[in-house]
Amino acid sequence: MEEIETCPAQRLLKMLSGKWKAEIFRLATESPLRFNNLLRQIQGSNKQSLATALKELEEEGLLEKLTIKLKPLHIEYNLTEKGKALIPVFQQLEGLA
Repeated sequence: MEEIETCPAQRLLKMLSGKWKAEIFRLATESPLRFNNLLRQIQGSNKQSLATALKELEEEGLLEKLTIKLKPLHIEYNLTEKGKALIPVFQQLEGLA
């Protein structure tokens, strides 16, 4: 039986639970993300934990991975439409802190 969520923020909180996910989401609201930039911006992060968090955010449909075929090849992560729709909820949660 599926749980009924009564609070709009509840689903977002579930999607962003886990190491670095909330911070990654916050940074994605500001600009496209690059992996090495995230490593520098998020104190205490490491490659494995960031890669896992990015993959899980992709699986949740909040981020999309875009491969840019320029030399050198690079990858950017952008918010999906679903992710953009959750920005107001995220901002309200931030305001409570």
